[in-house]
Amino acid sequence: MLTNEIIKKKLTEKFGNQITDWQEPYGMLTFTAPKELNLKVMQYLYDEEELKFTFLTDLQAVHYPDNNGAELAVVYHMHNWKENVRIRFKVFTDIQQPDVFSATALFQSANFMERETYDFYGVNFVGHPNLKRILNVDEMDYFPMRKEFPLEDQTRIDKDDEMFGRG
Repeated sequence: MLTNEIIKKKLTEKFGNQITDWQEPYGMLTFTAPKELNLKVMQYLYDEEELKFTFLTDLQAVHYPDNNGAELAVVYHMHNWKENVRIRFKVFTDIQQPDVFSATALFQSANFMERETYDFYGVNFVGHPNLKRILNVDEMDYFPMRKEFPLEDQTRIDKDDEMFGRG
């Protein structure tokens, strides 16, 4: 039976202390890898006989504006079908040069997920076969999911609670 301890042991044997920030929120093993190793970690998780994480469930980004030099995190969720085990790992990148290697050579499902992540967060997936906007218009010169803008103009009176009978 594949356990979080076995996965952690195998990854530590292979990558040593390069894998950090081990956690298990809600039982899902979560860790951080250097962005330069994202493909090597995924390939190892895919190929290793005991692990066999052969399905990329999800790939997205998170913007941490206060995390200087590592503002963008690319988050990968992988699944081992045979043992029904899921893991999550993150790689962080600088928002000024958000280059992360594309996983499309290993997982075809990464194609549209990487395009969407580029479209909304501006992560440049190096080696992606067709990295262009997928949902937003091509003319957009910003990335709407980044936390760079205030949520709402607090001076607007049409959003006042009194206008909705709550005042």
